[in-house]
Amino acid sequence: MILKVKDVVSLIESIAPVNYQESYDNSGLQVGSPEMEINSALITLDVTEDVIDEAIKSGCNLIIAHHPLIFSGIKSLTGKNYVERSITKAIKNDVAIYAAHTNLDSISNGVNAKICEKLNLKNCRILKPSSGNLKKLVTFIPFEHAEKVRKAVFEAGAGHIGNYDSCSFNAEGKGSFRGSEKTNPFVGEKGVIHFEKEIRFETIFPSPLQSKIIKVLTESHPYEEVAYDIYPLENKSLQTGMGMVGEPESPEVEEDFLKKIKKVFHTKTIRYTKLKGQLIKKVAVCGGSGSFLLKDAIASRADIFITGDFKYHQFFDAEGKIVIADIGHYESEQFTKELFYELLIKNFPKFAVRLSEVNTNPVNYL
Repeated sequence: MILKVKDVVSLIESIAPVNYQESYDNSGLQVGSPEMEINSALITLDVTEDVIDEAIKSGCNLIIAHHPLIFSGIKSLTGKNYVERSITKAIKNDVAIYAAHTNLDSISNGVNAKICEKLNLKNCRILKPSSGNLKKLVTFIPFEHAEKVRKAVFEAGAGHIGNYDSCSFNAEGKGSFRGSEKTNPFVGEKGVIHFEKEIRFETIFPSPLQSKIIKVLTESHPYEEVAYDIYPLENKSLQTGMGMVGEPESPEVEEDFLKKIKKVFHTKTIRYTKLKGQLIKKVAVCGGSGSFLLKDAIASRADIFITGDFKYHQFFDAEGKIVIADIGHYESEQFTKELFYELLIKNFPKFAVRLSEVNTNPVNYL
């Protein structure tokens, strides 16, 4: 199966648009051409020189990573650090590098959903929903064509609210228009004001899908000139945001749940705050550095918050309201590789995909 880099990029960004990344992030194609044909892909959490060597040795000319190799501007390529050496080696050996970082963190079926899956949590939802990622489409459709247009717009990704899809508002009314001599009206006559029975159709969609939504709208709509409005919304999105919260199959004893975490995430140590002496009934999680979500975890009434990179003084902020379990940055995100793998295999079943065997965790434990 012949694929180009842009095919894989398009697939990943169809579920995790780069628009969803945080301002400090640098997700996307970092090395290589979108038009380059790829033989196979190597999936990793981080890009290091060892990972580049592994890709070359195994014949993979695309590396897909969670953490971007390039976070800030590169002013020279002299090999003075691992980033510059990795970039140079990748270019010399025609290896493309792509990263999906906080955009993959922020979707409902992304990094944190995988953590919840590993812990067998149920009733999972976004811990801190994002705002400003939704827009509303309003358009006017001739009555007989409303179903066709609605279906096309929904299939393009509009109309999702929580666990519901095909959500819209529809109202009947009359639209009026008069075409000039240069027009070819679908109904009515040139130069004559025409009134048509129409449906006012309203629905919401994620902002990154706007171009796609407008394209299918104009293609499925019978009018020569399609009237529509796009409104930015401040609604909280139930499908995007940071962290997740869910419930165990049944309440668990704190000590037993900590042992479960240690086993599931193959971690040698867990840094945690004083136990509350209560059963674990609700769990908050955040892959990577999640201390910024502590207040949200407490507000959700979670009994434990699993994440990484808590600083010493931040542990005091638990204040007996929640158990903080710091399992490590790498440990909390290690299963992200499975996300990429499952997505690629599902959509490109004949494409060769490998999971990196290099342990890129820079932290060692004695």
